[in-house]
Amino acid sequence: MKYLIGFVGLVMAAVTVSCSGTKNLRQPDLDLPAEVVSGYADSLSIADREWWNFYTDSTLCYIIRETLANNRDLLISAARVEELRQLYGVDKLNYLPTVNGVVGATRETNHYYEKKFVPDTEVSFKATLNWEIDLWGGLSAAKKRSGAQFLASVEDKRAMEMTLTAEAATAYFNLVALESELAIVKRTLVTREEALEKARLRFEGGMTSEIVYQQARVEYATTAALVPNLERRIELAQNAITLLMGRFPGERIKVALGSFDENLPTSLPVGLPSQLLERRPDLRASEQRLKAAMGACGVAYSNQFPRLRIAITGGWENDQVAHLFESPFSYLLGNIAGTIFDFGRNKRKYKASIAAYEQARLAYERDVLAAFTEVNNAATTYRAMQQTVVKRKELRDAALKYVDLANKQYFGGTINYIDVLDAHRRYFESQISFSNAVRDEYLALAALYKALGGGWSPGSQAK
Repeated sequence: MKYLIGFVGLVMAAVTVSCSGTKNLRQPDLDLPAEVVSGYADSLSIADREWWNFYTDSTLCYIIRETLANNRDLLISAARVEELRQLYGVDKLNYLPTVNGVVGATRETNHYYEKKFVPDTEVSFKATLNWEIDLWGGLSAAKKRSGAQFLASVEDKRAMEMTLTAEAATAYFNLVALESELAIVKRTLVTREEALEKARLRFEGGMTSEIVYQQARVEYATTAALVPNLERRIELAQNAITLLMGRFPGERIKVALGSFDENLPTSLPVGLPSQLLERRPDLRASEQRLKAAMGACGVAYSNQFPRLRIAITGGWENDQVAHLFESPFSYLLGNIAGTIFDFGRNKRKYKASIAAYEQARLAYERDVLAAFTEVNNAATTYRAMQQTVVKRKELRDAALKYVDLANKQYFGGTINYIDVLDAHRRYFESQISFSNAVRDEYLALAALYKALGGGWSPGSQAK
């Protein structure tokens, strides 16, 4: 045993001068800007609020909770996390030796020509301890690689939670907008039905020409034709939500037509650049994949060199079961084994792992650039939607005033009925336009919340 220990010591001393396979790898070049969004260098962020505090609509919160509990893509992601957690545990245990055991019995007979029959019986109980010494850091690199892959899967799951939260909000806001549009159409349809009836009576009473009556019929039919398509779109929007929630079509999501609050926040607290890297789980996942690629380089580097293995076998063996434990047996083995000449295969694999690391590094840099671009686009869109809502509201109010004046002047005999129809048509379109503008403002705010990494808790770290 002392010779084996001395041998291992010599080998370990020799490898201390060996160079690492990862120390010369290039680090990501981020060079973060001073601000996430120009003009907003504050340390606060709307993404610091949990989704249930950000989305206060009780129906929407119910949809998000059910989505995060039952969405099949998220459940698949959770199973992937568990798979990689177990594999990470395997690589952590590779530092420890393995122990194999065998209980056996053999009977060999020799009965050669002109020789006496000779039976050879052996009964044994043996155990072998095998242990690989981590000379070149291969086991350590494999542990780091699988650990990073596990953490990347955790962050991927969080990123999916963030995305599903935004998708649920988007689907709900679209449904609310469609329901509001249908309500506007039905209210307008009632008004135009009343106008059609008045036009019919005036025509039949000889007070107006038939063209006025036909114009009223056209306006009524045009509005009525919008209902089936809106009902179809509402049904599809309902199905989109139930699919997110992991359910079959059929459940009806009831929305309140007053769900949209026109007074959304005007300020845009977005936080600092370094916080964005920490907050967004997709960027954290990309960083972990970079670390996994670095670990793969360490594994490929170590595979170029021989491996040191120690094996100790002990137990009992005898030709009789009754005397088995009277004959102890032991065997000690240490060897360094490796490929003597492989025509550069392992060297090329190591270079290939470096190229794979470069891909992961550039992918991480790309993901960071994309994240900052996404935030800027979302902030720009939200600002524009806020301005649009203001203008569309002014348009709606002006169109309502136009309707009131047109009705008075028509009954006063100063304008034609076609002018009244034009006023009503413009008011109808302005109502829908305003409703859609408010919807788009909500969608833009949801997109900004997602882009900033909202919807998950950075305090819940993987164990």
